[in-house]
Amino acid sequence: MTAVDQALAQQLQRLQLHDILQHYPALAEQAARESWTHGRFLQQRVAGEAARRDEARVRRRLQAARLPGIKTLDGFDWSWPKKINRAQIQQLFRLDFLPQHGNVVLLGGVGVGKTHLAIALAHTACLQGHTALFTSAVDIVNTLAAAQATGGMKHELARLLKPTLLVVDELGYLPIDKFGADALVQVISQRYERGSTVITTNRAFKQWPEVFNNDSTLTSALLDRLLHHAESVVIEARSYRMRDHIET
Repeated sequence: MTAVDQALAQQLQRLQLHDILQHYPALAEQAARESWTHGRFLQQRVAGEAARRDEARVRRRLQAARLPGIKTLDGFDWSWPKKINRAQIQQLFRLDFLPQHGNVVLLGGVGVGKTHLAIALAHTACLQGHTALFTSAVDIVNTLAAAQATGGMKHELARLLKPTLLVVDELGYLPIDKFGADALVQVISQRYERGSTVITTNRAFKQWPEVFNNDSTLTSALLDRLLHHAESVVIEARSYRMRDHIET
């Protein structure tokens, strides 16, 4: 390595241009063999560095999203549900609802694929440059209760309000007390027209007062905000996780 190459390597390292540093020697040799112009050589290296940084940003967004696994729309088994609007769901995956701060409610029984689709939506959002966060309704309640006890309520609310897309999984699966009901309503209401929320639930809307501590007034106020810009997706099927037992 010449003194010039050493100096260049040091400068690239200092500027954290890692892709250029890694591929510069091989690409320089190719450029010399094929008589590239300086412009083409520079474009190739900048493109490589931009791609590396884009991949790093996607990794950071996926890590911050706290997805319980990687799910995609391609991996969804369309043959299982006996009722599902495939065109509606495919349209949702264009993510046109995000710029409009729209919401999505996935309704259906246990094991019909609601969580799969919710994770896949968050994953797609991360790939397309949006921030996302996956959590369950119970985790939100527990986290906010702990935050209130330690004086960190404002910080925790800000964390839940910040992402472009918040996924609230399993709303209605477990009973919650008055604090839990108030906390969930606060999160969903404050995201109104400032971010998108995806909710999975096994409860029809008429049953939501039971979820929110039998407070019909609170529930009506929540549904008014949630459903103002929302799409409801109904999925009917037997539990996919029980398919092997059902088929035998």
